[in-house]
This record gives sequence, structure tokens and C-alpha cells, in this order.
Amino acid sequence: MSCKSGYMKRDPSVSHDWKEETPEAKTRWFRSLRMADRMQMLCDLTDLALSVNPYLPEKNRAKLTPARIQVLSKA
Repeated sequence: MSCKSGYMKRDPSVSHDWKEETPEAKTRWFRSLRMADRMQMLCDLTDLALSVNPYLPEKNRAKLTPARIQVLSKA
């Protein structure tokens, strides 16, 4: 159950600045990737999770919500 290995283009520079570790910075980095690279990351993380716990697909943890779901937005 392995995804096709792909090549991700990476920036050769390395930053050791903590500001680069914020969720916003990580989001900007992830959004800068091509869709193919994002999908490759999903496949890689899935392969990692399955290698650690091969019985993961057999687990059924999803539960129905007993009540209605109401979406609230700020006016």
C-alpha cells in the first residue's frame, strides 16, 4: 500500500529562525507546494502511519453525531 515515489522541489536554504516554525509560516510553505507535491506528502504520511500501525485501516472510530450540527459565523 505504497504511493508512487515523487520528487519535491525544495528551497536549498535552511532557516533556524523560530519565526519559521509558526503555524502561519508552515501554512504558507505548504500552500507554496504544487498539488502533486501535496499529494505526495499525504501518501508519505499515510505510508508512515501504516508502517507504524498496519491495522489502522481496520479500526472504525467514526461515530455519528447524535444532534444537529450548527455552523456559527462572526457577524
